[in-house]
Amino acid sequence: MRKWRSAAATAAWVAVGTAAGALGAWQLAGADGGAGATHSRPLDEAAVREALAKASDSATRSGAGVTGGTRTPPPRRPSGTASREPAGKPSRSPEPAPEPRPARTQAPERSTVRFTGGTATVECRTGGTVFLVSWSPADGFHIDDDVTRGPAAVARLEAEPGDDDEQDDLRYEIRCAADGPRARVVADTDDD
Repeated sequence: MRKWRSAAATAAWVAVGTAAGALGAWQLAGADGGAGATHSRPLDEAAVREALAKASDSATRSGAGVTGGTRTPPPRRPSGTASREPAGKPSRSPEPAPEPRPARTQAPERSTVRFTGGTATVECRTGGTVFLVSWSPADGFHIDDDVTRGPAAVARLEAEPGDDDEQDDLRYEIRCAADGPRARVVADTDDD
């Protein structure tokens, strides 16, 4: 009798384990839309912009994100009031003008500016202002902590050579021109 109980308990555990494994595999297969074992890849900057543009366009078409979507009906005149319009034409009260949709603001374009002391990723924003997103020194240089990042008409940074006694520091001003950001060396006014 003990053999039968032990065999039945073992069979029950095997059945429960098999069912749990099958259920887990079924859930896993359905988790990615039924596409099987696809692996996700990180998106590059262009793919992110494309996905954001698609999401923004679909939200605009569906009316999502647009404020003031409900309109109140125009007020009705009492039935006994006179109309200034000639007889035969129905009197119509003016409808309120539709609310303007918020303008889609375009993200500022990012550009990489290269200079002797390194590189900087820059955004040229509205009004000709510049913003330093990030910067990286070239080999043999480091960027001083005193960075004017913006947004401003001019962003500033200083690239210092590794052997500070041999070479002068390179001070840069970065501005946004009509054809994109430009970096230029400016005179170092520090006497140290």
